Amino acid sequence: MQDQVSSANPARESLLSVRGVSVGFGDNLVLDNLDLDVYRGEILGFVGASGTGKSVLMRTILRLIPRRAGKIELLGSDYGALPDNDRYMLDMKLGVMFQHGALFSALTVKENIQYPMREYLDLSPALMDELARLKIELVGLAPEAADRYPSELSGGMIKRAALARALALDPQLVFLDEPTSGLDPIGAAEFDELIARLRDTLGLTVYMVTHDLDSLFSVCDRIAVLGKKRVLVDGTLQDMMNCPDEWVQSYFRGKRARQMPASRQFGKGSELA
Repeated sequence: MQDQVSSANPARESLLSVRGVSVGFGDNLVLDNLDLDVYRGEILGFVGASGTGKSVLMRTILRLIPRRAGKIELLGSDYGALPDNDRYMLDMKLGVMFQHGALFSALTVKENIQYPMREYLDLSPALMDELARLKIELVGLAPEAADRYPSELSGGMIKRAALARALALDPQLVFLDEPTSGLDPIGAAEFDELIARLRDTLGLTVYMVTHDLDSLFSVCDRIAVLGKKRVLVDGTLQDMMNCPDEWVQSYFRGKRARQMPASRQFGKGSELA
């Protein structure tokens, strides 16, 4: 198996550290001895061929899928070893947006955003209403969207409502699963810009599972490529271009690849930025 290439930098603060993680279902081993770091303030784009386990890793990090081996640290703590109360407090610092939004169909947008507040906080209804309005404005939705149900929303609005819910508790680390899938090119570009703006204004750290080359080229500071059950390479766009792996070359230099502008040769996540 190919050795894993990593740009782990001890000088930077890692908000997510994955070491030696293995995950499987029955006799099928999906991830094997995988390592990964996500550093404070960066947008990490996590890519790989369909079926390689990108969403499996994200769900494993969030303890939705059990791991067979390895260690996962979130915000400096061993997530799996924390007492229930400490894990509960740590969960409040994480935001998650699933691929298709996963909004509760029987709740309005406002009620969906307030759901984490009801689970973790003891707030008055008036304060929760005000906070929900702020989150709705933050993601670029119109105020009247608050009282609409998911079935009344466009695909782009569902994405923004799901992002607002992910931001409900003012998290430090946000997980996004295919945030631009199903959006037209203009809508996808606007959503990328929104993610970058929120990172800059709120100081977020973003772990983004994506297939979208435009997202990788326009907003991601660093990229990690999953293949052969582990991270093949992680680093800047220039690192991707220089990686000899056949799949990586096909993905970043193939017929649908973009020409990398000089300004993006070294992302914010690189040592040379």
